Amino acid sequence: TSVEHRVTLEQVHLDYIAAGAEIITANTFASSRLMLEPAGLGDRVTELNQAAVEAALSARERSGNTGVVVAGSLSHMAPVISGTDRSLAKYEDASVLSEAFHELAGLLKSGGCDFILLEMMSHPQCIPLAVAAAKATGLPVWVGFSARRDEDSGKLTSYSQVHLPFEEAMAAVNPEDVDVVGLMHTNATLIAPGLDLLRKRFSCPLLVYPDSGHFKMPNWQFENILTPEEFSDYARTWVDSGVQIVGGCCGLSPEHIEAIRPLGG
Repeated sequence: TSVEHRVTLEQVHLDYIAAGAEIITANTFASSRLMLEPAGLGDRVTELNQAAVEAALSARERSGNTGVVVAGSLSHMAPVISGTDRSLAKYEDASVLSEAFHELAGLLKSGGCDFILLEMMSHPQCIPLAVAAAKATGLPVWVGFSARRDEDSGKLTSYSQVHLPFEEAMAAVNPEDVDVVGLMHTNATLIAPGLDLLRKRFSCPLLVYPDSGHFKMPNWQFENILTPEEFSDYARTWVDSGVQIVGGCCGLSPEHIEAIRPLGG
């Protein structure tokens, strides 16, 4: 957890800052009550999330770079029924989801995060609840959608619901409720078509932070990872197309961030 591995977590943040990262994200992606309670950690929700935020803030202070911005990550990730993509039944209750999102969003604000980053948004029934919780903090709200390609139709779909058109996930967000939108945890080859769809609905700044490799229980598989040079080439095309914020998700390292450092001007 962020408590037991605090030293390592803080060092990871420092490594990315040293590589040129101007935004670091607190390790809170999977630490809402939806995830912690089934793991027997429900009584540590506040402790674990505060520790994660403190690690990011401490890394910023230790780096001496006061311009670094700390994002508080909030996702709609919940335990799933084995062999399916369906959340456990008790978490399909909108009130349970909303309470968990508001709790975590509040902890991220009180902990000192500069904005709320809604990561891996892909379930239309959950997205509005997450947006509402983030917006209630009064902090800026950034949304990272995740997509994949349906092998049958060839169309872009929701990452976690492979037969749901990506446009339906986007439609769950009111453009007036968010400050930045983009694509995250999405293969680099799918970023350009995803951006085309996002531009049709949103006029706010755009962000991109793709993944590389794939997940196979219980760990991320670092296979066929983009080289830093390949990532830089992709990033240049995204920046040239008008993307303002570029970073990396699963499978990408400080070396990848360092490779795109010149693009920041």
